[in-house]
Amino acid sequence: MTDGSRIKTDNSRMLLEENLCYKVRGVFIEVSRKYGYLYKEQVYHNACAEIFTRENISSVSQPRIKILSHDTGKQLSVYIPDFLINNKIIIELKALKFLPKIVINQLEQYLKASPYEIGFLVNFARPKVEIIRRIYTNDRKPWLSHP
Repeated sequence: MTDGSRIKTDNSRMLLEENLCYKVRGVFIEVSRKYGYLYKEQVYHNACAEIFTRENISSVSQPRIKILSHDTGKQLSVYIPDFLINNKIIIELKALKFLPKIVINQLEQYLKASPYEIGFLVNFARPKVEIIRRIYTNDRKPWLSHP
């Protein structure tokens, strides 16, 4: 593909939204370098929002994302992540001393139950920002084809 959303690598694997993910990760690293690891989550949220705007990265702060039934595709609930980037990437920010496994699992479940394929869980409360990227592609979500 030529739009940069999927880039073929030497080992013939496709990387989903490689360029956009690279830019978004750069925002997290810049925020971490500027603000360190001792602030509350809201500081990191606002700092990311500023940089997304400066870098012309389309973002929606605290969007309402429908959580859909795996069986029927009907709406079960609503999830509100910190950001939705380019209507493609879910971003969840944290400022915790450590990330419990349940927080990582929640992001994975949101990807499984929504039409979004990429999620980032970012923890700023560490000396080195912790960035976890998860993928759950839509070809693994047969319920998306339900009316």
